[in-house]
Amino acid sequence: MDRKTVESLFQRASNLKCLVVGDLMLDEYLWGKTERISPEAPVQVVDVLREDLRLGGAGNVANNLLALGCQVTVASVIGEDENGWALLKSFSRQGIDTTPIFQEAGRRTGRKTRVIASNQQIVRIDRESREPLSEQIEQRLVGWLQEHITGFDVVLVSDYLKGVLTPAVLASITATATERKIPVLVDPKGTDYRKYRGATCLTPNRKEAEAASGIPIRDQESLHRAAETLMSQVELDNLLITRSEEGMSLFCGTGETVHIPTVAREVFDVTGAGDTVLALLACGLAGGLPLAEAARLANVAAGIAVAKLGTSTVTPTEIIAAVSLEHRDSDSKIKNREVLAEIIAGERAKGKRVVFTNGCFDLLHAGHVKYLQAARRLGDLLILGLNSDASVRRLKGPKRPLIDEEERAHLMAALDCIDYVCLFEEDTPLELITALQPQILVKGGDYTPEGVVGKEVVESYGGRVELIPFVDGKSTTNIIEKVLERYTDEQ
Repeated sequence: MDRKTVESLFQRASNLKCLVVGDLMLDEYLWGKTERISPEAPVQVVDVLREDLRLGGAGNVANNLLALGCQVTVASVIGEDENGWALLKSFSRQGIDTTPIFQEAGRRTGRKTRVIASNQQIVRIDRESREPLSEQIEQRLVGWLQEHITGFDVVLVSDYLKGVLTPAVLASITATATERKIPVLVDPKGTDYRKYRGATCLTPNRKEAEAASGIPIRDQESLHRAAETLMSQVELDNLLITRSEEGMSLFCGTGETVHIPTVAREVFDVTGAGDTVLALLACGLAGGLPLAEAARLANVAAGIAVAKLGTSTVTPTEIIAAVSLEHRDSDSKIKNREVLAEIIAGERAKGKRVVFTNGCFDLLHAGHVKYLQAARRLGDLLILGLNSDASVRRLKGPKRPLIDEEERAHLMAALDCIDYVCLFEEDTPLELITALQPQILVKGGDYTPEGVVGKEVVESYGGRVELIPFVDGKSTTNIIEKVLERYTDEQ
């Protein structure tokens, strides 16, 4: 995964409108310790220390999307009971649109209670309804979907076989969305996937894929046979099979297969990992990523999710950090302005001194390196504002730069003395300085303090300007002139 792509995706996430349709439930956790056996029966006695109530099922999918910054609406049916009202209250508190969550008298809102001691689940207690929706409530849900589904960028179907996703509900989703070219992603359940016909992609885990295809998955050959069987049965264009410690495999109707290895992590709890995969796949696809890249992103997020105990979400910060670990090179230092501003604000809050300098840095030479090393010694972080190609041309003429902006950015980011590089399009770095608010602004010794762009901005909040002399005789112009002189003489 490319870290800059991931950062840009999460910046766009607030504009993504996601519809989650599926079975809602509450996940209750009773956390405690066990130190004795009951005198009444040969069972452990758990002393409950704390209780935790979370959104489960399709609610956890919604929570994951919300954690990514997306706009979320949830469509479902719950009961007119205490658990149902608790669900609605929790959604509303988080800003999730619950308009299409209908309540049905006599229906039991699902609640799963997990008792956990010493980080181990002791027992789970389920209280729920599993019967299909009544015809009346089904028509209300179908009617809403047909009328409103076109207002979303992606539809996520979270099926837990609790009766909400009837054949009529599923058909209304796929028919309406397909007509408007809205992707429909399904986390399936059961053994008959034909009910999901028309979906963009299904995301079963290995056990689910085995049950639905009737083929035990033991190796690559059986994995491919199971995938081919499911894709043929459901007339699928795409199938993503999650395979626990073996990662994920994406099968496309074009014949392409992408195997994505897992990232080694300690697994504490796989509860809700499928919800995380579905949410990240949807966010990536709706945000413009190719399906294979969205799947890779989902794989990274799933690795983070299983390292947590209980139903949980994964944040953009955690995902970006994980992606950055895969790229311990210059790429991890190159940031866009908005992302870098957030990073720098956090570093300043920790008491770190941020140093800023800027330039074209076309043909890197020893004078540049010594200047930058001296600048880095003035603080805790050195930020380099790098003129874009268009900016360099306006400043240096139509024949410059000799090295394009992407290469220059990577060359500068490869230096240990530079912490972050940020390209800017303007002729001066004034807007970038204003956004980043460094405490120390550095320029070369050929400037006067009064001539340094951004001086007033930095000094307005207590910062200062520092001038560092360049090494005599070291400049890009001198290098160009020397090259021209030597090669002209040879001719």
